[in-house]
Amino acid sequence: MNTCDRPLVVRCGAFGDMVLVTALIRELHARWARPVDVMTSGSWSVPLLEGQPGVGEIYSVRSRKTPYWLAPDQRALVRRLRQRGAGPTWFCDANDAARPLLTRAGIAGDDIVDVRDHPLMACEHATEQWRRFAEATPACWAKRTPPGQFTALSGCSLQVGAAAGADLDQWLRRRGVADAPLILIQAGNKRTMRRGFRRLAVNHKYWPNECWAEVIRLVRADRPRHAIVLLGTAPEWALNAQIAALAHVGGLHNVADDLPIPRLIALLARAQALISVDSGPAHAAAAVGCPVVVLFGKALPSLYRPWGSAGAPVRVLTGQSDGEASMLGIDSRAVIDAWRLLGEPTGAP
Repeated sequence: MNTCDRPLVVRCGAFGDMVLVTALIRELHARWARPVDVMTSGSWSVPLLEGQPGVGEIYSVRSRKTPYWLAPDQRALVRRLRQRGAGPTWFCDANDAARPLLTRAGIAGDDIVDVRDHPLMACEHATEQWRRFAEATPACWAKRTPPGQFTALSGCSLQVGAAAGADLDQWLRRRGVADAPLILIQAGNKRTMRRGFRRLAVNHKYWPNECWAEVIRLVRADRPRHAIVLLGTAPEWALNAQIAALAHVGGLHNVADDLPIPRLIALLARAQALISVDSGPAHAAAAVGCPVVVLFGKALPSLYRPWGSAGAPVRVLTGQSDGEASMLGIDSRAVIDAWRLLGEPTGAP
């Protein structure tokens, strides 16, 4: 069996999860002085991480739960990992769905350190857990002294490549907003677009369209020359269209059908601010230095608020409904007040 001295991070999570884990990748890259390979899932993970500082090879599968004999992508991943060789591995998932693939690839036991053996501490932010996890060493590599040192950075981090920046320039020209300052809105989330789920209690990240429309009208009144850009994935285009119709203001751009991941990251880096539900784009905004107002539902901001090493200001809003933490308890005027305060220092989470 081949061996490999590059760290391997195994993280199969949502968009925001993968942004947060860049804190672990950064520290492992610094500590081991090697590119950090990543095993993940989801078609968007590769364009999110590809070319980021410290990231080496990316091994991606569509699904870890499909039976192995029915999943050619799993078999291809196992072949690639076998060719790579077993090495120090940081397993970051809360379940064992990816473990059989590692075992098939010859990575098991003493090669692996599991985040479940290093759980979150009280009031610890998720990125601080990842930085602490980078200090752990798999048993079979314990006698080796890594040549590098940890960084002094906190939070997560993303960079915009030259190609993505050039693509964004062309895209903004096509949209007619190349010279306009940008304010971004992320109203939707993956649950919002599931049929019948928008107003159910299980969707803790739903905020009413009427509230978004009021926020947009107030932003427009404050910033008459800014372009207001509605973000999202393609299924969120219709939601954005409904909000735009309610807001009924000029200079509003619904781009949810035209945002590949590299363009989204570049757009976040270019914008003056983002107003968002607790979402992957909110974490990515903080990671590239875009000021953020973020609305939280039931998730704990102390653990999961956006926190980027670039030091962008982040304003977190929470509310209550029927005595429980709920985004529905957040007033639109409070959102605008928080947005107006983005230029003031907030400190670390």
